[in-house]
Amino acid sequence: MGEKYKFEIKTAKDITQRLDDVKGIDEIKDEINNLIKMIKEPAKYQEVGAELHKGVLLFGEPGVGKTLVARAIAGEANCNFIYCTGSNFDEMWVGLGAKRVRELFTEARKHTPCIIFIDEIDSLLSKNRRSGGEGSSSRATINELLSQMDGFEKTDNILIIGATNHEDALDTAATRPGRFDKKIHVPKPDQKGREDIFELYLEKIARSQDVKAKNLA
Repeated sequence: MGEKYKFEIKTAKDITQRLDDVKGIDEIKDEINNLIKMIKEPAKYQEVGAELHKGVLLFGEPGVGKTLVARAIAGEANCNFIYCTGSNFDEMWVGLGAKRVRELFTEARKHTPCIIFIDEIDSLLSKNRRSGGEGSSSRATINELLSQMDGFEKTDNILIIGATNHEDALDTAATRPGRFDKKIHVPKPDQKGREDIFELYLEKIARSQDVKAKNLA
């Protein structure tokens, strides 16, 4: 129980994903590009009075590529990347979930600039967990995460990206200003988007000339 939890940490040079690898999200690409610019040049945005984000929420249906989008953001911004899921903080031992949250932020501070990506964040920050529907350990874990977010400065070069399929299930305390106040809806790809996705992967394999990305889309 006293052992330190190991999070999945990738250094910037090990992240190969880029925005060109993410297809089917043309309608949000400008929004993603603006976020990347803000991560890369925070001082430039602060000089003109722009509000920097501490937390960004990617929401959409399962399988639309939220994790790939997060990795591509880190790759484009040349940031280190820590991956975890909401369930990484679920523990029967009182206080252990909160301890893991503290360890997560300690690691992030060692690897700045850094993006913390929490997949399935609704399993951690759901309304039920704080409103009494779950035990005190769950509430303590949530409170620790929100406290850590409040405690670091926007100049610390740490950004938290959460992904969820159930945006409406999140505790409103998590989405207030200064926390996960930037929301980006990752849509299902339209026909052109599906064609681009098929073309991307078909180019990597041997295929018959009869196999057309457009027909598959």
